[in-house]
Amino acid sequence: MEYRIAVRALAEFTAKCGDLDLRFTPAPTAQEGIAGHIAVTARRAADYQKEVLLASHYRHLLVRGRADGYDPALNRIEEIKTYRGDLARMPANHRSLHWAQAKIYGWLLCEKLQLPEVTVALVYFEIGSKHETILEERYPAETLQAFFIQQCECFLSWSEQEMAHRLARDEALSAMQFPHAEFRQGQRQLAEAVYRAANTDRCLAAEAPTGIGKTVGTLFPLLKATPRKELDKIFFLAAKTSGRSLALGALAQIKNSQAALPLRVLELVARDKACEHPDKACHGESCPLAQGFYDRLPQARAAALAAGALEKNSLRTVALEHQVCPYYLSQDLVRWSDVVVGDYNYYFDSSALLYGLTTANQWRVSVLTDEAHNLIDRARKMYTAELDQTTLQIVRRAVPDVLRKSLDKLFRQWSALNKAQESTYRVYAEAPAKFTGALQQVSSEVSAFFAENPAYVDSALQDFYFEVLHFTRLLEVFDTHSLFDVTIEEKNGSLRSRVCIRNVVPARFLAPRFSEAQSAVLFSATLSPWHFYADMLGLPDDTAYVDVESPFRAEQLSVHVASHISTRYRHRDQSLGPIVALMSRQYEAQRGNYLAFFSSFDYLEKVVALFRAHHPEIPVWEQSRRMDESARDDFLARFAPGGCGIGFAVLGGPFAEGIDLPGDRLIGAFIATLGLPQFNAINEEHRERMEAAFGAGYDYAYLYPGLQKVVQAAGRVIRTQSDRGCVYLIDDRFGRPEVRRLLPAWWKLGSPARLDAQVRNAS
Repeated sequence: MEYRIAVRALAEFTAKCGDLDLRFTPAPTAQEGIAGHIAVTARRAADYQKEVLLASHYRHLLVRGRADGYDPALNRIEEIKTYRGDLARMPANHRSLHWAQAKIYGWLLCEKLQLPEVTVALVYFEIGSKHETILEERYPAETLQAFFIQQCECFLSWSEQEMAHRLARDEALSAMQFPHAEFRQGQRQLAEAVYRAANTDRCLAAEAPTGIGKTVGTLFPLLKATPRKELDKIFFLAAKTSGRSLALGALAQIKNSQAALPLRVLELVARDKACEHPDKACHGESCPLAQGFYDRLPQARAAALAAGALEKNSLRTVALEHQVCPYYLSQDLVRWSDVVVGDYNYYFDSSALLYGLTTANQWRVSVLTDEAHNLIDRARKMYTAELDQTTLQIVRRAVPDVLRKSLDKLFRQWSALNKAQESTYRVYAEAPAKFTGALQQVSSEVSAFFAENPAYVDSALQDFYFEVLHFTRLLEVFDTHSLFDVTIEEKNGSLRSRVCIRNVVPARFLAPRFSEAQSAVLFSATLSPWHFYADMLGLPDDTAYVDVESPFRAEQLSVHVASHISTRYRHRDQSLGPIVALMSRQYEAQRGNYLAFFSSFDYLEKVVALFRAHHPEIPVWEQSRRMDESARDDFLARFAPGGCGIGFAVLGGPFAEGIDLPGDRLIGAFIATLGLPQFNAINEEHRERMEAAFGAGYDYAYLYPGLQKVVQAAGRVIRTQSDRGCVYLIDDRFGRPEVRRLLPAWWKLGSPARLDAQVRNAS
């Protein structure tokens, strides 16, 4: 059996030592790094060889990678590193890691070309000055071979352990049985579709209703496919903590149902939730868990894997026993895990950990995206950046003199944008050159300042700088998929504005993520129409789609359309009385717990006030603005078994999806809106941009996102095959054919006229 490892991964395993040191040393962006490599190689001779593919075997190890460049005239192999600031400030353990990589490449080249010796060079390229610093050393091939063997020997025992784990894992997965006595209705159809997608290296979009066991129904077939497809990892990505918890629970079920299934399941959590010392900086002089981190990492890593302690709480225990940072221990353990459970951003964000490791190590991975209808909005936020002029004004007051000139220039260019703008909101066809030039100058000068003054502390300046960095990175890839807009407000008699690069269609950024995966599965109860999600998310052309049959029957859910009521903004006040009458009549006819959804807090508050005034005897409770986690728990606790009352909530909020209230904890829902995004200048720009891209601007900007929220909210009512309940869709537009086509097929809606009569009688 062969064990494949990248040159960088081998060097990191064997040559990293000393402290974890994250003192503020601003690294170049990915685009700047690429540009730096291009600038260096462009200076070389015509016969200079770039991106030299190299590989070599040592016993069962296959070590492979791409050397940055080789100059045959000088017989020099180069490892190019881009940086900012003073090279002398680079930590010694960083430099030793770079030398280890370069020397391994040196031997691989000598072996490939049968060279008796070679010059190994570290080329450090400073992004700001464009200056190269070359550190070089000439080595005989025998010396480099000895170094290579030494690194491989250090890794051999670990690789043997990993191969044994991989072999045992794959044998157990091949023999694994489904963890339950039988599949639920619809679950087998989903599982078979996932298995086919994995075996044909395709992307699958699966619309599967709540209640069929989607989490087990996707994880089990993918695990079964892992040995045959030689998958290295499975990434389970969720939008919310509840989704991650369900995945961890399903994986625990699968492991517990098999005899000693050797499956390593790692939970990734956000840094702020894993940090043990939030008052300390991430370096050895400040945090005790950073001091000597890489010296203690091997023992902590081995202990975690031996104990199978890879979920958050267990991993924390192991980390503290070995006095290492739990967060960065979990990041290291990604390399040695079989299944990683985390948030969307770990794979889809611009600086995503899992995606970066996948490409660097050439892993074969499969990606599961839970509740994938959320990915559009989440991805838009990942690739959106906003700057507030008021923040700049505050930062300017306290900056060192060396930075004041560039910040003042940016403020002047920003104010010039305000003065030239005739309305409070404007979209620019392209980013204004003078403004972006001033912004990039600030980015460069603040980067250089922090690089030269790593001990300088100014959290406001640092936070603003990170915002500027994100903004300038998106400027480098700005195109028709995004808007450049300026929103002006008057504050204390002065014009201040917010400048935004606002992503509209995230497909451009997500498509490479799907292409890199061996296979990918997106699943949700609402993924219709397919073409909308394919266009917005950049799914491959050969993506397979499956609409899983619902396990629920039409007689379980009574769906009524109140088509005599309009919830349009101009009709809101007239709708209050009829809505209150409809809700109270249904409650009196069948007492129990209900949820009522509205398009905004203002609308909700008006209905609640009128309802309480007319029906004080009916218990009601409501979602409030900016509810914390405790208040949300209290809201849900009111839906007790056998309880009675109506909870009022905002459509699209935390109570409209991802909550489970089975049985008589919830017997009905009132949805007084189509869920359409607010009509405003920004959403109109979205509509125009998507009209130009897809020829269906209104549908893409308003109708599809709105109806997705409605179906998600209605899905709270029927959670099991024994549930019974009702849903009232309150708006005349629910009677339109184009709207009805987007509702679940198992809902049986009568003719609009008959439903009108039903609702009028109920009202």
